[in-house]
Amino acid sequence: MYDFNYTKPSSIPEAVQALGADMEAKALAGGQTFIPVLKQRLNKPTVIVDLSELGLRGIAADDKTVTIGAMTTHHQIESSPDVQRLVPGLAKMAALIGDTQVRHRGTMGGSLANNDPSACYPAAVLALGATIHTDHRSIAADDYFQGMFTTALEPGELITAIEFPVAEKSNYEKFRNPASRYAMVGVFVAKTAAHGVRVAITGAGQGGVFRHTAMEEALAKDFSPEAITGIITPADGLNGDIHASPEYRAHLIGVMARRAVAAA
Repeated sequence: MYDFNYTKPSSIPEAVQALGADMEAKALAGGQTFIPVLKQRLNKPTVIVDLSELGLRGIAADDKTVTIGAMTTHHQIESSPDVQRLVPGLAKMAALIGDTQVRHRGTMGGSLANNDPSACYPAAVLALGATIHTDHRSIAADDYFQGMFTTALEPGELITAIEFPVAEKSNYEKFRNPASRYAMVGVFVAKTAAHGVRVAITGAGQGGVFRHTAMEEALAKDFSPEAITGIITPADGLNGDIHASPEYRAHLIGVMARRAVAAA
């Protein structure tokens, strides 16, 4: 690692001030991406702002929404009775992230702020039409994701909570890289009263998470695996690497989507 200063603010205004005072300051949430990046000297922050004392953990639910604090861990999400009951696909997604150690440290807010193209949570947020709340505004999911590692967040802006509508149907299926357990292809399928049927794909697109409108239209008419069996996803614009070609990822999108619908 390079040398850096460290601060642990006790309030959101203090954290925002610390991040805004130095353009090279970086926020630390669960650290499951950021710490390896520091160890490999791929980032050189002047100040690390630890967000662990800001009181941003916890899950609140009513009959219409489930609101999750940005610093809530994957384990807390997967084991929450409210999430399991009201948005079961989200609980399943959290249970599929990394390993036990990662799930007890990693946070939803950290994942969404980083917006890794292979991360799981962006697919849930986009498919469910969630709202990302920050220290000074609310951002709709369709406006939040702006490309690989790019979001609508402004410099120094902090995610405080993510608000999900209760799902009538939801499920997530993921084809995992056997080493990293990142999604080579992940598909989240959801049906909500607010947004109807939405399908979001992670791990496959060169620009990060995206919606599959052809599948959405078909499932809105007939929510069954058979309704999307004949839909072919074009390989153009999909990722190709040592793990899978664009054509293979296109095939996996169909397979994972049908499994997600069947289980939902």
